[in-house]
Amino acid sequence: MDQAVLELEALRLPAHQRARLADALLESLDDEAARAAERLWAQEAEDRLAAFRRGELPAADGPAVLKDLRNRLTG
Repeated sequence: MDQAVLELEALRLPAHQRARLADALLESLDDEAARAAERLWAQEAEDRLAAFRRGELPAADGPAVLKDLRNRLTG
C-alpha cells in the first residue's frame, strides 16, 4: 500500500484508534536513547511523587491549571 493512501486511511480512524496506531508506530522506532529518556522521565516522576508525599511539593488542580494556562495564552 502506498504511504499516502495509508496515511489518508489512518486519518479516517477515530481518535482513540489513531492514538493506538501512533503509539505502535513510535514503539517500532524505539531505540536505546529513547528508552533511556523514558527511564529518566519515569524516575523524575517517581521523585516528584515522593517529594509530594513528603510535603515538599504542593499539589495543583489539573483543570484549574489548564484553564489558567489557556487564559494566559489567549490574552
